Amino acid sequence: MVSELVVLDGSTFFVSDEAGDVPSDGPTGFFFQDVRHLSSWALSVDGAPMRVLTSRVVDYYSARVFGTLSTARLGHNPPISIQRDRIVGGGVHEDVWVRNHSEEAQQVTLQVDVDSDFADIFELKLPDRVRVGSTSVEPDDGTLTIWHERNGERRGTRLTWSAPGQFSDGAIRFEIELAPRGEWEVCFDISCIVDGIAHGPREGHGGFGKLEPQMPQTLTAWLADAPTLETDSDLVQHTYRRSLIDLAALRFRPSADLTWSLPAAGLPWFMALFGRDSLITAYMALPFQPHLAQTTLEALAGLQATGRDDFRDADPGKILHEARRGWLATAGDVPHSAYYGSHDATPLFLVLLDEYHRWTGDDEFVRRLEPNARAAIGWIEGPGDPDGDGYLEYATRSAKGLRNQGWKDSWNALLFADGQLAEAPIAMAEIQGYAYDARIRAARLARVCWRDEGLANRLEVDAASLKERFDRDFWLEERGHYALALDRDKRRVDSLTSNVGHLLWSGIVPIGRVAAVRDRLMAADMFSGWGIRTMSSREAGYNPIEYHNGTVWPHDTAIVAEGLRRSGFRDDANRVAWALFEAAEAFEYRLPEVFAGYDRDATTVAVEYPTASRPQAWAAAAPLLAIRTILGLDAENGRVTSKPSLPPSIHQLRLLPPHGAGGSSRG
Repeated sequence: MVSELVVLDGSTFFVSDEAGDVPSDGPTGFFFQDVRHLSSWALSVDGAPMRVLTSRVVDYYSARVFGTLSTARLGHNPPISIQRDRIVGGGVHEDVWVRNHSEEAQQVTLQVDVDSDFADIFELKLPDRVRVGSTSVEPDDGTLTIWHERNGERRGTRLTWSAPGQFSDGAIRFEIELAPRGEWEVCFDISCIVDGIAHGPREGHGGFGKLEPQMPQTLTAWLADAPTLETDSDLVQHTYRRSLIDLAALRFRPSADLTWSLPAAGLPWFMALFGRDSLITAYMALPFQPHLAQTTLEALAGLQATGRDDFRDADPGKILHEARRGWLATAGDVPHSAYYGSHDATPLFLVLLDEYHRWTGDDEFVRRLEPNARAAIGWIEGPGDPDGDGYLEYATRSAKGLRNQGWKDSWNALLFADGQLAEAPIAMAEIQGYAYDARIRAARLARVCWRDEGLANRLEVDAASLKERFDRDFWLEERGHYALALDRDKRRVDSLTSNVGHLLWSGIVPIGRVAAVRDRLMAADMFSGWGIRTMSSREAGYNPIEYHNGTVWPHDTAIVAEGLRRSGFRDDANRVAWALFEAAEAFEYRLPEVFAGYDRDATTVAVEYPTASRPQAWAAAAPLLAIRTILGLDAENGRVTSKPSLPPSIHQLRLLPPHGAGGSSRG
């Protein structure tokens, strides 16, 4: 049984407790387009919540709950049972049954408390949130519509129910007469009204188990289109399937113009398009579901900045950080209707474009995105380096922008070894690595697809120069590792973090340094036994449950493992990749966004981080990259090579993808 029920359909999702209820005082509810359309949805029978017997998500878009009375009116084992079936698809459809298992007639009162606060998802994070706007309620026979007006915009939540019931004082009440061995049922439909259009459930009564999400591929087709994995490791098999299902769950189409879907970043706070997250997720999943990469690139190309906008941290050629559709974004109170405050998404766009071409050989697509790629190159060579020192560096220009604009974007993510905060402008180490890799990859595309030898040569010369300068300016000789960043005074931020592992992945580390970087990553202060810590346990800022300063992030660890493989350290790469699978076992094979950085020797299982998103896109994709690392998969112009090296715990691993790429190994 679960402690929380989460069902979703793209960026539409419903989060409740194990009973299926939404308490009125928590961050749970039913969300549509970044606004909470149900802030209370609580079922009670005879004045008390039901006692839950079992509760589970059946598919990621449906859930089922069984319970009984929690009151003692009919004894300790009451003959009344309750069943709730919920489907999210467009809107919400929920069926509720009350059954009498005795030979005597029974009378019960079922009540559903309901409220819609229409909170923007950003507002739910505020400690002292107050309701704004005006709300009105329109009850009718079997129907309730709750309207909310704000900033000249009107949204509504419409509920309908199939059995005779009355709404008053914030609750729908049903007086139920149950015959001996009898059954009573009510069906609820919940629709969201935005811009005068009602978005209702696509399935009604009898749809449970039949509905599949409204995507270009059903879940069944999605799984069938992924590679078949054959292995003697149940752990790898279960984690692989869970990862594919979670990635399917997070699919959505931010625009109807897109042929395929792309991954939202994660539930509940990040069910939107995030440039960095979607790019890295698509990269990790590319050998398994290449359509994610194609659609991600296509969507981000369509939203690429064309001008300077300080409020949005935008400059020509820059790739989007985040796009939202809630009240605050549409009114311009926050810049997130299209916010560009990430400094790594633009080089990662070029990295993914090249990797997509390597795996698919899709020349036509790469030529179609040539103007966007050239604009991204222009940003790297221009606005991305505001002081012209050759490094990509950021400092928000927006009053509501992000202080930190690398993947570790919390306010305290950049600390010196003594715990002092680094101040912007900041040149992050791994972003320089991405910029190096982006130049190398864009040079290849320029030569192979765009027939521009001059651009290719210039990018390769610039990449070589960057590699030399980076080693000179970021290497900490006395500490034996690269700096996390350069701060506003060009001081090296000297704490040891997982960011240096991304340098191996990008290829910016000179051959003479790779062993030293490997040694620091694999030391006990960095490798917890479950994964690579975001910060060394020796640093003053280390905390095993600090979001970016001591925890383990699965996607981060998977990138480090792949970097180790690319640098020739196969045993170390396997050790790190296998640790991720072992950690997944503690989370029912679903890796969370982040987990605690405690030593494996001190814990018998990986320890949860209290507010981690789950499912989360790049965490779900991390096992896919780990499989690629173990199998040694690479591609060039659609032709795949495999150089497998199995960890000791796996004796057979066979990947048979339908896309014609893959590898296998048998021990």
